[in-house]
Amino acid sequence: MRRQQLLSTIASAALIIASTISFAGEDLTPSGTNPTPRTKEFSWMSVDTWNKMYAEDIAVADQGGVDLLFVGDSITAGWNWDIWQKNFAQYHPANFGIGGDHTGNLLWRLKYGHAEKLKPKAVVLLIGVNNFGHLNESPKQVADGIKACVNYLRNIYPDAKILVNGVFPFEEKADSPKRNMVKETNSIVAKLNDNKHVFVKDYGALFLQPDGSISKEVMGDFLHPTAKGYQIWVDAMLPDIQKLMK
Repeated sequence: MRRQQLLSTIASAALIIASTISFAGEDLTPSGTNPTPRTKEFSWMSVDTWNKMYAEDIAVADQGGVDLLFVGDSITAGWNWDIWQKNFAQYHPANFGIGGDHTGNLLWRLKYGHAEKLKPKAVVLLIGVNNFGHLNESPKQVADGIKACVNYLRNIYPDAKILVNGVFPFEEKADSPKRNMVKETNSIVAKLNDNKHVFVKDYGALFLQPDGSISKEVMGDFLHPTAKGYQIWVDAMLPDIQKLMK
């Protein structure tokens, strides 16, 4: 019965998604600070698949009971299941990560995905890396998009603690121009920290080798963590989550 109810909720959510995308007067110009749905077809994810994943999140939001909420892109979506269960299951978590999302896509999902129905104690945010590749944004623009997501989360979850992850380093070599762009972005994002409601943590250096490069052991494609990479992340982040969940 519960599965039938969930499937029914997902079907209803899909109708909601269809209606929101057709809202008259919506500015759907892709931007890191402008809430926009996924409209671009990728070889690794269709728009239809994105809509289905979004609908699943709406169903979770409608059911409630989430104390620890993760929001973000493919890095959030891709948590190793065993690591997730071992470290987060006790906190009644939900994972609202969808691969390929930039900050504008996340803003859309938060705005129209019934996220305000939840009452999490803590929110873990990791977003922004796709703003570089999909929107060709500058570090300042990426940071503005992250700030917009933080502001929206603060608005709908005024009592929650928000753990903002700095954008993870990507690309293999330490001298990649993208590495400096990530550093510049994170230096701006760090200013969002207020040690009361918003806590900014940059765990990125932990993924690097002594020479600053990234190994395939940690990120197989020099972007997405492997199981070893996720273990590095959780080892660093879990103590911070534990503090925020108290």
